[in-house]
Amino acid sequence: VNRRVVYLGKFADQEEHSRDLQTPLNTTTIIPGDLLHAGYKKGVRPVRDWRQTTMVAIDLMVYSILSVDEKNQVLTTYIWYRQQWVDEFLVWNPEDFDDVKQVSIPTTNVWVPDILINEFVDVGKSPDIPYVYVRHNGLVRNYKPIQVVTACSLNIYNFPFDVQNCSLTFQSWLHIINDINITLIRTPDEVKFDKSLFMNQGEWELLHILSKYKSFSIDENDHYAEMKFHVVIRRRPLFYTVNLLLPSIFLMLMDIVGFYLPPDSGERVSFKITLLLGYSVFLIIVSDTLPATAIGTPLIGVYFVVCMALLVISLTETVLIVRLVHKQDLQPPVPNWLKRLVLEKVPLLKWMGETLRDGVTWQVGTTETRCNHRNCDSTKDSDRGLGLVPPSRDSAPIMDSILLEICSIRQFLDKRDECRDIAKEWLQVGYVLDVLLFRVYLVAVLAYSITLGTLWSVWQYA
Repeated sequence: VNRRVVYLGKFADQEEHSRDLQTPLNTTTIIPGDLLHAGYKKGVRPVRDWRQTTMVAIDLMVYSILSVDEKNQVLTTYIWYRQQWVDEFLVWNPEDFDDVKQVSIPTTNVWVPDILINEFVDVGKSPDIPYVYVRHNGLVRNYKPIQVVTACSLNIYNFPFDVQNCSLTFQSWLHIINDINITLIRTPDEVKFDKSLFMNQGEWELLHILSKYKSFSIDENDHYAEMKFHVVIRRRPLFYTVNLLLPSIFLMLMDIVGFYLPPDSGERVSFKITLLLGYSVFLIIVSDTLPATAIGTPLIGVYFVVCMALLVISLTETVLIVRLVHKQDLQPPVPNWLKRLVLEKVPLLKWMGETLRDGVTWQVGTTETRCNHRNCDSTKDSDRGLGLVPPSRDSAPIMDSILLEICSIRQFLDKRDECRDIAKEWLQVGYVLDVLLFRVYLVAVLAYSITLGTLWSVWQYA
């Protein structure tokens, strides 16, 4: 039987070794090509008993999160991957070779397990590491950095306070569990909380890495081993809070402040139209920043749409109130049911009506009243209401003219007072409804903001 020995990483049969005895033992020449001459078969699993399972120990450390593509559901990470196994044919006694305990040899010359990542969707730009370390007891260590481009189910509903859980599943593509089994180099807790290599200055923060071993079967006959790592990352929301949420909040606050403009002036309508136009431009600018998928919309997108709807509702309310308090001379008197409902029935509205009564009175006095002038009809009813006696036939014509003029003036004054009363009633109703709708609008905005703030706080610190 040809006895194979190792001479500083150089495999040779006994005859070649005897010829090399003339070479000094302190030489460090490594000739990996002699593996083939020694009968080493890199295509065969390195066990002496084929019934023995090759145990491959692996480890994973995340170095950086390069990109997260929400639209294509792809995660790109840079990891440091380690795997080691025992090759029973690569064993030597260090005492026989100047206490050399490990050597490095090309990866292409030794058996390497076919362990792959199931979620691979693209070949990353990983550096080529052509060597592996082999210890004297046959332990082979294959350490290498890998740029991993994997498919990941990304949930963007909580954006920008989202937490993503992406898995990296390592398994042998061909060998069943009786041939190749997988285990961890370190304990699961050490893998979970190890952040020593992670670059912590990017958009994403590494929370932890969960590891889980599992065996599965496809046809219920052959079982395969897999080791799944769950990489849990969280987005840092400061950039999106400053550039997305704060401008929207400021515009909504300006809309609330706009309610303090007098409703009987046209400035409020133009102010709210300007806000609505500015918010539309803001949404166009931030549309490229929001993540987009075919199956869902982030909650912040719904938030922007609701804010736009609130601005439209605010503008509609302003238009209605301005319609009530303007051009009172062209409107009929306030219906009795509306006066009872707004100014009498509801206590809150009644209190607001009494509070605003004085302010409305002086505003109506300063409002230009354009009542239509009607000719004075010297009927008996009108004269009786004025307390005037119709002139007799014997009276002088000058008296008739004076009485007609007085009658016309009195009717004009009564009509003006009537228009002022109608204007005062409509203005009072408009002011009360404006305050009521403003409070309802304010409560709706506050409730909506508190709800979203609570949800985002829970997602951020959960």
